[in-house]
Amino acid sequence: MYNFFFHEVPEHLPFLLQGALVTIELSLISMALGMVLGFCVAVGRMAASRLVRWPLDAVVEVVRDTPLIVQLLLIYFALPEIGIVLNAFWAGIAGLTLNLAAYLSEVFRAAILAVDSGQRQAAVSLGMSRIAVYRRVIIPQAALASLPTLGGYFIALLKDCSLVSFISVNELLRHATIVISDTFDSMNTYIMVAIIYFIMSFASARVIRYIELRLTPSDRRQTISVPLTMDKEGAR
Repeated sequence: MYNFFFHEVPEHLPFLLQGALVTIELSLISMALGMVLGFCVAVGRMAASRLVRWPLDAVVEVVRDTPLIVQLLLIYFALPEIGIVLNAFWAGIAGLTLNLAAYLSEVFRAAILAVDSGQRQAAVSLGMSRIAVYRRVIIPQAALASLPTLGGYFIALLKDCSLVSFISVNELLRHATIVISDTFDSMNTYIMVAIIYFIMSFASARVIRYIELRLTPSDRRQTISVPLTMDKEGAR
């Protein structure tokens, strides 16, 4: 125990934290892009035209029904065969974003449909355009309703970033494997990795909770009880 706290932690923690910063960077970029893409897909899947809905439905089903690691391997190793070459970092971003967008499209679609149709009709009767209705009426309410679930997906995304180590992205888990290859001390290294993941997830949950409370009207804050540690299985 003495050796762990006073020798291994000071020696290896800075290197592991460098990987943790890459994990956070992957998560933030993928979450931002996934939210934008997921919202666009959700709107497209509610379009009147079948030519728009069916291809999007098919893509969402394929992405949701295949493992994320397989998608990452296809993007990084298979796409170069047809002339699309991405470095490891951006291949990881692409895979995480596409996978997350498929799930978030369902979250946004449900949140949009939950907005009272009477409010849409009232906005249209006031002369608002379709874009204005979405921007001023639908999106604010849908965003607030979906925020707890988005928080759960972000925490799941932090942990899913460990999969990009399989395509040689130097995030937290890959840094851990480098440490283990040098020290042959897997137990203590993985303990440090687990602690770092816990701190990142716990801090993210608290930040998301704070944002949710700040955006929720004061008379409704006592009713907020949705857990933020929901993973993808629970969110489905």
